Parts: sequence; structure tokens; C-alpha cells
Amino acid sequence: MRQAIPKMASARSVGSFTSLPYRPRDASSVFRPRRTVVQSRMGGSGFFFRDTKCRLLHSKTATSAMDNEYSSRKLTHSSQVVQFGGEDFVARLLDRQWALANPDSKINKVILSTEDTNLEDSPANHSCLAVDTNICTYNDLSRANASEQSFYVVRDDLLHPLINGNKARKLDGFLPLIEDNLVTDVVTCGGCQSAHAAATAVLCAERGLRSHLLLRGEQPELLTGYNLMSTIYGNVTYVPRSIYANREKMLKTQAELVAGSSGSILWFDDVFQSSIMKQPCSTTNSLPVDYDFHIRARKYERKVVVINEGAGDSIALLGLIRLVNYLSQDHLLGKQRAIKFVVDAGTGTTAIGLGLGALCLGLPWEVTAVMLADRIDGYKRQEKRLISEFKKHFGYPIGLGEDEVNGGIVNWVERFRPRKFGNVLDGEVEICKQIAQETGILVDPIYTLAAWEMATFLSQKGAKVKADVVMLHTGGTLGMFGIAQRYKSYFNNLKNV
Repeated sequence: MRQAIPKMASARSVGSFTSLPYRPRDASSVFRPRRTVVQSRMGGSGFFFRDTKCRLLHSKTATSAMDNEYSSRKLTHSSQVVQFGGEDFVARLLDRQWALANPDSKINKVILSTEDTNLEDSPANHSCLAVDTNICTYNDLSRANASEQSFYVVRDDLLHPLINGNKARKLDGFLPLIEDNLVTDVVTCGGCQSAHAAATAVLCAERGLRSHLLLRGEQPELLTGYNLMSTIYGNVTYVPRSIYANREKMLKTQAELVAGSSGSILWFDDVFQSSIMKQPCSTTNSLPVDYDFHIRARKYERKVVVINEGAGDSIALLGLIRLVNYLSQDHLLGKQRAIKFVVDAGTGTTAIGLGLGALCLGLPWEVTAVMLADRIDGYKRQEKRLISEFKKHFGYPIGLGEDEVNGGIVNWVERFRPRKFGNVLDGEVEICKQIAQETGILVDPIYTLAAWEMATFLSQKGAKVKADVVMLHTGGTLGMFGIAQRYKSYFNNLKNV
């Protein structure tokens, strides 16, 4: 017998405002190709790079600039402690080239009804949701209403139709480094419906790079969702679970196969070290490009880079720190207001990046991550590893003590209804449908529904916690296709509401 869906606080209105400036009205304005930098700085919207025969390689003019003060984003060695304050540290850290044309993201405000509120029920269940079609301005963020139960949603699911959410953020700072190193091929891995693998494939294809994706398990009978996008944009190999368990060996073997006898293989540390004193800062983006040199450099041998599962390296933190810096502007969340930031956690990289950005900028933000794929000990190890790598490669602001940097910067919490990772429980698909129909926001039952539950729960406690609740929507839209294929009965039984 199907479980009845318990009631929870309902939402009577959902307002939205667009942060200024918010350019992306279609997919063509999101990712900045290296060839169209001049147009983007002049306000043009054609940021996609579709001519793969003319990929950018730094010209001799650019190389000369790199050797001067514009070089390397001021990257540091592990023995250095950056000798400037938090905001200056972040400003210099973010002074680099990015895959995303800008860090902007739309923000929606979800207002919950106070009727039928029961904190003991699962907070993912809603009744009487409605949409307020009036567009809110950024001034709404500064209006405090102690009696109002509400939370904000940072709509990173709208960044791109295929590469949305935290996958785009984590590759934001990595892809320019890959291009700087004249890489021809990228090897990475993930599950059968890996959003990371699909994002890597699409972004590589846009830059004329070949992607090689190792997907766990067997090829499904019907290709759909992220699996379909990975197959169309990249080169997919399905790997038995017994082999996939040793990811490092698997990735190394595949990279060697792709490189061949005359090629070379790069891992993250190799890419990073070779990019020190090499990558030009944003002020040199409009320098002329020597395309002939680019073609000659890639013609004779393959250069393969390995990206770990889920882009779980410290370079991935940069895109999240960039997002935090953007959201902390005075006309958005600001730097003074207490914020409870909520995010779902797969590898945990996104949550750690948000927490590190808030820490470096001295923001009164607390990051709460809902654990989905590991236990708390595993996430804390991941947190410690990524922070250690970040300090090694980028340093940390003066005035920020070792204990503070090494301490826990993320509040790791269990999901309200714990389960084995990837499982969907009875009633959750119906909840996702209801949220979509009544707010226009699509969440999936594996990842983003968990964050929605937590944001709703904290909003109901808002009068006690004295902080605004902000949920980062990590995307995963195409993942619903794979879920529908796996849980056919849940979707076949959906009824009109």
C-alpha cells in the first residue's frame, strides 16, 4: 500500500527577482568562449564557441604579458601565506579567466504558509502552493519580516540547459587551465547518469577537446538524460563495478590508452604547477590570438588531462568562491546579514567551496550540507583534504589562523528520511511534481529535494534561528529522465493535482 503523504507548511507565494546584471536569457549567453572575449566585454551576448577549428591558444603577445605583472592570478606556493586581508585575497584569487562569462544567478523567493505547520512531519510535503507572478526587486532581500516563513533559492539550475548547477561552477576555473596547457583530451568518470560526466563532455566539445567518459555499470537499454548527453557529446566506455572501485588505476589506464606511446598525461597537480606564472589575468583577455600556433601545438601528439570523479579537486572550489563573492554584494545578500546556506552534498565539494568562500570573506554565513552519498566521517575527511590542497596551492588570507582554516567550515547533517544513495522513496516523485507545478522550480528526489526539505525546515524555525535561509539549487534537471527510467512505477502512477 502506498504511503499517504504527510502534510507540512504550505507556500502561498513564490516571488523572483533577477540579480543585476542578469544577462543569460538563452543558452548562448552563459559560457564565454576564449574567442569572443572582446564581444563579451562590450556587452555582446554571443558567448558560445561553436567554431571548434579555431580554438584559442595564447599568442606570443599574450605570453609576453604573462611574464609580467599580469601573470598567473597570483597563485602561491605551499610555503607562502598570502599577505593581505580576506577581501583582497579573494579579489586576487578570482582575478583569472573563467569558463562562465559571469557569475550571475537568478534568485527566487519562496514564501511558506503558516497554516498546517507541523515540524514533526517531513518538511518536503506541501499543500496549497501558489505562485506570485509579481517580480520582486533586490530590495525585497533587505526587508525582514519576523513572522514570514520563507527562503531564497539561488537558481543555478538555470545556468545552461545541459550544464547547470554545481557542475558548471566546479569546472568554471578548471577549463581555462586545461586550455592553457594545450590539452587535447580529457578523461573523467562517473555513474551511468553522471551530471559531471555530461557537463565535461559538453564543455569539452564546445572547446574542440575530446572527452573520454568512464561510466560505472552496464549500458542501459534506453539512453536518456545525462547518459544520452554523455554519449552524444563524448566518448563513453562502460566499466564493470569491480574495476570502477579502483578509480585512480582505472583513470590512469584509460589515460594511457588515449595518450598512446607518443602522448603525455597530466593530473591536477601537473596542470596547476605548469599554469603558475602562465595564465594571463582578465585584463589581457582581449589580446590577439595566434591560431596557427594553436593548431601546430595540437597537431602531432595527444596531451591528456585526468579530472577526478565529480571534479573533486581544490581547483573546483574557485567557482564556488566566485559565486559567494557575487552573492555577497550589497544589493544581493550582502556581507552583514546572517545567512543559513543550504545545499545537497554528493562529493561535498560544493558545500566546502561555499563555506571556504564565506570564511575568506568574513561573512556571517553558515553552510548546511545534507549528506547523501557518504557518512559524516567521509565528508569531514573530504573537507580536510580539499582545504589542505587549497592552502597548498592558493595560500590563505592573513589574519585567518591555522586552526580557523583547518576547522570545520560546513555543518554536515543527515537527510530527513535517510536511505542508500540513489534510492527514491515512495511519495517523493509526487512531491517533486507538486513543487514544480506550484512554484515553477524543478527539484529531483535524489539531490535537490533533500536541500529543499532542509531549507523549508529551517524556514519554519526562522523566528528562532534569526537568519535568512538560502538554498543553492545544484541543477540535475536531466537526471529526472534517468530516475523516470529506473522508477517507472512511481512516474506511471502520477496523477493530476
